[in-house]
Amino acid sequence: MHLLTTQTRPRAETAAFAAIVLGLFRILIGVSFALHGCAELFGKPVHAYGPLPAVFAWPHWWAGVIELVAGAAVALGLGTRLAALLCSGAMAYAFLTVHLKHGILPIVNGGEPAALFCWSFFLIAVLGPGAFAADTLLTRRTRSRRTTVGSPAD
Repeated sequence: MHLLTTQTRPRAETAAFAAIVLGLFRILIGVSFALHGCAELFGKPVHAYGPLPAVFAWPHWWAGVIELVAGAAVALGLGTRLAALLCSGAMAYAFLTVHLKHGILPIVNGGEPAALFCWSFFLIAVLGPGAFAADTLLTRRTRSRRTTVGSPAD
């Protein structure tokens, strides 16, 4: 018996565990990003970015709105793939326009958070929301209503 070919868990159990880990990862990343948006727009819970941007000011106010709204959507699992793709693109833009002019390496140019958020959101956009997503719950309810309405007992 080869150790590399033996599975220690059945595939369904492994897939369920992976969905839970991905769901927790999505929630953590989304909440963290939404908190960045709160800090950018309202100076809460911390005021770390200098003066608050004026409403509609490019790019800081818009970045704060994307961080807050799309980050919350990702955390909740609402329109997860699209929201995560928007977040990923926002962080790619931030890295390319703000950080890259200070050097190519994120550790040198201060762009580590932007790079990590960018790739984390891209991963969520590609893999989907995982467990605990509101979209999954809404889809299940819609399916169960369709099944109940279309049943012969009506």
